[in-house]
Amino acid sequence: MTYQHISEAGTLLAAEEEEEEGEEAVQELMMEGPSSESRAPKANGEAHSAVEIPETAHQISKDSWLQVGFVLTTGINSAFVLGYSGTTMVPLGWAGGVIGFLLAAGISLYANSLVAKLHEFGGKRHIRYRDLAGYIYGKKAYTLTWALQYVNLFMINTGYLILAGQALKAVYVLFRDDGGMKLPYFIAIGGFVCAIFAIGIPHLSALGIWLGFSTCLSLIYIVIAFVLSLTDGIKAPSRDYSIPGTEASKVFSIIGAAANLVFAFNTGMLPEIQATIRQPVVKNMMKALYFQFTAGILPLYAVVFMGYWAYGSTTSTYLLNSVSGPVWVKTMANLAAFLQTVIALHIFASPMYEYMDTRYGITGSTLSFRNLSFRILVRGGYLAINTLVSAMLPFLGDFMSLTGAISTFPLTFVLANHMYLVAKDKKLNSLQKLWHWLNVCFFGCMSIAAAVAALRLIAVDSKTYNLFADL
Repeated sequence: MTYQHISEAGTLLAAEEEEEEGEEAVQELMMEGPSSESRAPKANGEAHSAVEIPETAHQISKDSWLQVGFVLTTGINSAFVLGYSGTTMVPLGWAGGVIGFLLAAGISLYANSLVAKLHEFGGKRHIRYRDLAGYIYGKKAYTLTWALQYVNLFMINTGYLILAGQALKAVYVLFRDDGGMKLPYFIAIGGFVCAIFAIGIPHLSALGIWLGFSTCLSLIYIVIAFVLSLTDGIKAPSRDYSIPGTEASKVFSIIGAAANLVFAFNTGMLPEIQATIRQPVVKNMMKALYFQFTAGILPLYAVVFMGYWAYGSTTSTYLLNSVSGPVWVKTMANLAAFLQTVIALHIFASPMYEYMDTRYGITGSTLSFRNLSFRILVRGGYLAINTLVSAMLPFLGDFMSLTGAISTFPLTFVLANHMYLVAKDKKLNSLQKLWHWLNVCFFGCMSIAAAVAALRLIAVDSKTYNLFADL
């Protein structure tokens, strides 16, 4: 299966949107918050088993579509963009890399649109991914989706902590390259700073002005990496753009890079982000998605393609380790990457924070003794575990591949298409159903293949490096 039919799929989606306009108008009048219990009919009319859906302790329905758009672009243009030249472009080459990034953006926008359109399915607002899955499929799917999402977010946070450590180590090496401080030490420092930030920001909507800081920080390291790569590329001799490795290793590397492609554009927590947006939630979320996949992805493309152009197959998995230039400029870029990582990690950890706060009724003032002590214990403990895993296995590219394989593929593509297929079964014609089934089957196979490739990469790297390696 290829994705030359994305434009046709867009036409199908547009037709589906027309059918749902009347339904959404009714739903917008009905919905002001989550229900305490979800019950829905299956496609064949049978009743689902009830899934208890708790009220949330976090704020919802307050943010503009633009703020939500910046939440989405903060995830896309996080410090992870500094790794895609080495982890994705190098295994794919020019043709595979450019086409892959363009296709990944198109199919990601389509899949995210499907999930966004189901946010108020059945006259109920589903503010968590697992709530939506449970409403459509039942309790077992609720539990499985939560497990997949937890793995996805934990792995993303692991990657952020590795990036934070790499950025701090890069600053240290610029001034004192004596090997006295190892990467695990810097990861531990990054984890501590992330914990302090998490304790002070109660929920996702409270990021507010921090999203502005995040955007500025992103532009700092992206512009610096772009300019320094351009300068190096102009001065450098001809580069080698051939895909490195044996024939067998190339196959696994290409599959792993495909998982990185979908990892680059997807959060795995779209309903949780959509829960913060004002009514009408579907229309506003679509505006945020269009913002993400137009203006939001341009900086990513710029730095990824420029980095690969400048250094070819020798591009580092952390681009700022490849560039040359004034020490103070590279220091500023690395510090910006570190600080932006602290903010971005909070976004992807927020579903875990929401779960714990809701379960134990943590509401009200952030500075009250009960709330503050709870967040210090729970959020600090969660990030301590995350930091330990990051320091033990600091293989950034491998984690990106594994995350894309075992959670991003199933959540964003397999589950999204199948949920839409089940939810809209009677409204879809045969061609539309075939399209969604092709997506389910194709991305299901890709998920399995990418998981095998990622586990192989981790096994190979584990033989090369010890635990707590200083990469």
